Amino acid sequence: MSLTAEIPIPARAAPSAFAPAISAATLHQWLLDGRELALLDVREHGQYGEGHPFFAVHAAYSRLETEVARLVPCRATRTVLFDGGDTDSALARKAAGRLVALGYDDVSVLAGGAPAWSRAGHTLFKGVNLPSKTFGELAEHAFEVPHIDAHTLAARQRAGEPLVLLDGRTLEEHRRMTLPGAIPVPNGELALRWRTLVPDPATPIVVHCAGRTRSIVGAQILRDLGVPNPVLALENGTQGWALAGLELERGSARTLPPAPNAAQRRAARDDAAAAAQRAGVPVLSAAEAQAWLDDGTRTTFVFDVRTAEEFAAGGLQGTRHAPGGQLLQATDLQIGVRHARVLVLDDDGVRAPVVALWLRRLGFDAALVEDGLAGELRVPVRAPARLPPAVAELDAAELATLREDGADPPAVVDLRPSRTYRARHARGATWSIRPRVAADALAATGGNLQHPVLLIAADETIARLAAQDLREAGWQQLSWARAEAVESAGWAQQATPASPPDAEAIDYLLFVHDRHDGNLDAARRYLDWELGLIAQCAPDELASFRLPAAAHESAHQKPHIDS
Repeated sequence: MSLTAEIPIPARAAPSAFAPAISAATLHQWLLDGRELALLDVREHGQYGEGHPFFAVHAAYSRLETEVARLVPCRATRTVLFDGGDTDSALARKAAGRLVALGYDDVSVLAGGAPAWSRAGHTLFKGVNLPSKTFGELAEHAFEVPHIDAHTLAARQRAGEPLVLLDGRTLEEHRRMTLPGAIPVPNGELALRWRTLVPDPATPIVVHCAGRTRSIVGAQILRDLGVPNPVLALENGTQGWALAGLELERGSARTLPPAPNAAQRRAARDDAAAAAQRAGVPVLSAAEAQAWLDDGTRTTFVFDVRTAEEFAAGGLQGTRHAPGGQLLQATDLQIGVRHARVLVLDDDGVRAPVVALWLRRLGFDAALVEDGLAGELRVPVRAPARLPPAVAELDAAELATLREDGADPPAVVDLRPSRTYRARHARGATWSIRPRVAADALAATGGNLQHPVLLIAADETIARLAAQDLREAGWQQLSWARAEAVESAGWAQQATPASPPDAEAIDYLLFVHDRHDGNLDAARRYLDWELGLIAQCAPDELASFRLPAAAHESAHQKPHIDS
């Protein structure tokens, strides 16, 4: 990863002139040839989640320039973009033009988009965090992870049997809803903190999440470490608990358990090092790690896997923060380049070895570095992508004047999330999102490119990116404001619970979110989806993981949950 100079975005782009189109057959060959490849779905979250190739990473066009710098940091990376295949893949071609303007010099477009991949006989997978979710199902069989169902756990709790119940998700998720009495210990912190919670080696430990993956991985992390206690994964997590007719706890005020004392920390370090060594995790010297970082022909991601508070207090310049448990749960949100290399760092020698071990099982070329964050590594610090020209932001006073004048009110286009718009927005505002903002502005202004347009956005980046598309379409009278300023200015507000309709709210994936809102049918469908992932995978997709091959066959026989 060598440092690359920033390249400004031109005022007007000609996206169709830049990127060659490739066939689904060529893309399939590239996925298997062992070279680095970034396969980016540039559609919005709701569209991506309804069907994408197994190895695709989401990089929505609405924030493409900022997301790609994080997901694909090396601009020489071979990159393929795809969309829904409409109008000769116009969105993917436009996105390709944006990347070329940023300096990416090996960009192609999948001809025909996602539908072409399906027509070629490949599966389009629903959902998000697909590789990690599939891997969790394989890992359960590969390691024969013991589990406990909701009714049995509830009966043990009612009987007062000793057990330690750990929530392996993030603190934010824990506070939203958890099992009664569960202690929040994100999976990336288990190796460091479990000893502070378990009174004796006979006490059972149960790990839960919202569904399946983090329960399975968390339980096996403890087993990898040689924890003497019985360790169990809660089958189907909080969703299984709710489907069993049991009450969840909401609004928990519990926090992470304290850090271990010196003796516990030494024991944790020894256990983590032994587990990583058994799994063959490489430990690089500072010079070897620096050689990785200085190799301009390869991509190397560098992650600090400590807590957010520790990362904010100080670390190694240039590293990216990714709490270990979430990095394993959502590799597709952090690592946008297939066959890239990964360095995993901490300051205690406990968390990084465990995370690196599991990243290698997930198929990544992950390694540790001697002395971790204390090593004298020079990690490239990349400047953020240059944004399009600024657009004037109006404050409440200016908006009040604009409303009072009323002579030529602007067309108001609201770029906030569709669910936020539904709940409350300026009366008469049009909801839109960058891929279609030009068409929506055209409708809102009656086709008059001279009519002023006011963008409502959550932040300046969203406004500037959308304004770029509007400028290229011919608008010049553009401004933007925050929703809070609009309301403070006295503009009338309204709610439209059914608008935009679900079919048009392409930023929102109902399939994922409704299961957390008390929708038991959605929870059941989601768990069925997780359990059915392996059966949809091709052999080359399953072969990307480093787990015993026998797990692939046995996992295909796993029954779905009872309804």
